[in-house]
Amino acid sequence: MPHDHAHTAQHDTDGQAEILDLDAEVLAERIAAITGWLPIATPPRQIVDLGCGTGAGTFALLDRFPEAHVTAVDTSAGHLRRLREKACARGVHERVRTVAADLDTDDWPDLGTPDLMWASASMHHLAHPDRALRKVHDTLAPGGLLAVVELAGFPRFLPENAPDERPGLEERCHTASDRYHAEHVPHRGADWGPKLIDAGFTLDGERTFTVDIAGLGNPAVGTYARSSLQRLRTSVADTLAAEDLAALDRLLDTDSPHSILRRDDLAVRTERTVWAARRG
Repeated sequence: MPHDHAHTAQHDTDGQAEILDLDAEVLAERIAAITGWLPIATPPRQIVDLGCGTGAGTFALLDRFPEAHVTAVDTSAGHLRRLREKACARGVHERVRTVAADLDTDDWPDLGTPDLMWASASMHHLAHPDRALRKVHDTLAPGGLLAVVELAGFPRFLPENAPDERPGLEERCHTASDRYHAEHVPHRGADWGPKLIDAGFTLDGERTFTVDIAGLGNPAVGTYARSSLQRLRTSVADTLAAEDLAALDRLLDTDSPHSILRRDDLAVRTERTVWAARRG
């Protein structure tokens, strides 16, 4: 029924928003390190955050460039609403404009002539990223910079030998998830360098940032791990062995003595690669 579909879609948006917020909280220092690395001589005044989600990049960029204004673009009205609420709470709402748009169409909104465009974990969601990159190239001011940030899949949280009854469970979940995403999100994990050159950009730098954050004493890591594995479960439930699925559900059950929230050996392990590309 339409009502049920709308409810499911809203629940999915809320679940994704929670992970995006936790990602921003737990990885704040790493995101700041990426913005700090960008090869920029003159601080940008106009920035566009493409596929902004709930604003991790938007607020990192506002912090990094205190004179800048950011246009935050996303398809999700819920994410944009959450971003605006955060902007008001932080007192930076006058420096943020939100725009709802589908970047997979030719009909892009007017984004001005930005000095810097930022696309973190968003380009891989597009059906036609090559077309979008050419559009970005033509939108940037001459000499302007595009930063594309890509993820190395979902983060890892558990030790390799965990849990005791099903050692290696997380890695098997990721193997199953990778098969799912290869079909449904084929551009995830792509090497964006050649694509940027094909779109007319000149590469101005590439760097991989390694993330390894201990969870002990940081309760947000446990919450982030549970939310991430809960989301991972939706893509692997049909292919995972029954014993693995049962072990995963015990980890996700907050009332279980095996709950991931009760573990003191969690960490956030992942990589983020950033490409800096300049319009000539």
